[in-house]
Amino acid sequence: MKRRKIAIFLRCVGISFVAWLLFAVSSIQVYTMKAGISYVNIPEKKAFHPLQSDSVSIKMKMSGWKIFMKKMHPDTPHIQVDLSGLKTRSFIVFTNQLGYINRQFPSDNQVVAVSPDTLFFDFSKQTQRKVPVRPLHSIQFKKQYGIIGDTKANPEYVTVTGPLEDVANIEYLETDTIKGTNVGTDIRTVAYLNKHQKNNITIYPTFSEITIPVGEITEKVVEIPLKVENASRYTSVRTLPSKVKVAFLVSLKDYNKWTARDFEAIVDMDNWEQNKVQSLPVIVTKIPDYCQIISVEPQNVDFFVRR
Repeated sequence: MKRRKIAIFLRCVGISFVAWLLFAVSSIQVYTMKAGISYVNIPEKKAFHPLQSDSVSIKMKMSGWKIFMKKMHPDTPHIQVDLSGLKTRSFIVFTNQLGYINRQFPSDNQVVAVSPDTLFFDFSKQTQRKVPVRPLHSIQFKKQYGIIGDTKANPEYVTVTGPLEDVANIEYLETDTIKGTNVGTDIRTVAYLNKHQKNNITIYPTFSEITIPVGEITEKVVEIPLKVENASRYTSVRTLPSKVKVAFLVSLKDYNKWTARDFEAIVDMDNWEQNKVQSLPVIVTKIPDYCQIISVEPQNVDFFVRR
């Protein structure tokens, strides 16, 4: 009898929990989260500095189920802020933009407040500068394939406009990372330029056409004479052996282009003087572009010194 009462009690607790859970996930609640911000409708011929962080806290009405899913898979939403009001003042009030912000979210997610509610801006002299495009890539190639030439961007330079103190510090602009797997042919793609969260600058154009030459590569071995550095204090220095074999990867089209004259390998006598080494490590100091060293044999050489 006692066990039956306990079982009935536990069943009631379970039913109550399920009922509460169903009510919780179906009811509308207010959830607070961080959001990144970017700017649109920037006033022309005005450069500005935001006087606060590039993220805000938003309060959003959503169902309990969506809140549960947000907590399971947290992300940072992004909202656009309309700066057309800066033509007549130096601040933006989010309360006046809630309608515009809510149009950026699904209809069943309603933003009710943003903190801070007011963004302040400092205006300064605007300037322009042309900077080079620097492509970024993370590419996995087919076996025995790789990059065999210069990566080209079109255009090579873009115009950056913004506050003088910010534009002056931009030496180049990187593209978004170009990705690829099992690549065996040339890559031609359009990559957008990364502002690196500098929302108060504009870029023209905002993208560049990137070409990456890809081809088949193979192994080649050359024999390079060793040069001895910092040996002027000695009558003579002789290494044993006097040459090393360098194995490297090279594109098939350049196989006959590169020879031993295009490489340089040295040993440094300062290693002996300072570190008292018994043999000298070989250092390859000159390598042609787009050649990848596989091995150097031997990696260390014996030497004879005549003082």
